Amino acid sequence: MYLKKILWAVAILGLLICGFVAYQIYSAIFSPNTQFNNQEAYVYIPSDAIFTDVRTSLEPLLKDLSSFEAVARRKGYTTNVKPGKYALKKGMNNNEIINTLRSANIPVRVSFNNQESLPALAGRISEQIEADSLSLLQAFNDPAFLKASHFDEDSKLGMYLPNTYEFFWNTSAEGFRERMWTEYDRFWNEERRKKAQNLGLTPNQVTALAAIVQKETVKADERPRVAGVYLNRVKRGMLLQADPTVIYAIKKETGNYDTIIKRVLYRDLEMDSPYNTYKYAGIPPGPITMPDISSIDAVLNPEKHDYLYFVADVSNFGYHIFAKTLAQHNRNKVQYTRWLNEQKVLR
Repeated sequence: MYLKKILWAVAILGLLICGFVAYQIYSAIFSPNTQFNNQEAYVYIPSDAIFTDVRTSLEPLLKDLSSFEAVARRKGYTTNVKPGKYALKKGMNNNEIINTLRSANIPVRVSFNNQESLPALAGRISEQIEADSLSLLQAFNDPAFLKASHFDEDSKLGMYLPNTYEFFWNTSAEGFRERMWTEYDRFWNEERRKKAQNLGLTPNQVTALAAIVQKETVKADERPRVAGVYLNRVKRGMLLQADPTVIYAIKKETGNYDTIIKRVLYRDLEMDSPYNTYKYAGIPPGPITMPDISSIDAVLNPEKHDYLYFVADVSNFGYHIFAKTLAQHNRNKVQYTRWLNEQKVLR
């Protein structure tokens, strides 16, 4: 009888121990283990990260790191870390957290606008994905890639179409570049290439001309008219005489693309640069900025007219006054020159 009681006691104690262990395992796996107040917290895991790096990143977000690590080992995550951006939701348990870190890499929205140089683009992109600006710039300038994609030193800026794209945060510099090449190739479909051909232009020339249009007017609805002016000049063999190209030539020569020039002076027009359209005929060898899609399409679908000149309209800022003759243009220009002088815009 006494032995029987002992056996029952041992059995009950065993059950209690098993229950306690099971509870501990269940708690470690399925109990909520977040300690942030927001509904979501984002974790960025670099491509070269190991589990200790992940543990450090999660330290301020989790209640119990030890239980997380125990479950991570049990699920094989400690030796199979995945880079990327991950969203942890408030109240997640360790099992959910690890499943998220293993398979729920979420994309980021990458945006860039009208950069005037590839270093500027590299800096902008490096703020949004893992790749640093140096590796991006090396990828942009890779001679083998430029040769394969038919870009050169002057035209390579035009491959990058300003827009908003989705990337995984851990996209490499080469991965970003290849995606941009794909987007460029998709944009220049058969219809657009045919329109460029009808204008007697290559896609690179269209982009270069669109960059001038981009700089000349911020008004998208005016861009087809401005494009028409420059195309009329090209057809007649006239100099484009676009002030933004002179400004770009100055920036390119000095290497300082942050220079602010509001007024082009007569001495600037003598600058010896293939980008100086007051001195050299035709379309510049490359774009002076990354033109918007609206500017490229404005060149491909220009307004049909006989205008050859335009000047800023000081009575309707952002827009321009157009003229068919030089005499008309000179009369129109008086109001703009007077306004510059009144505003003391000397440079």
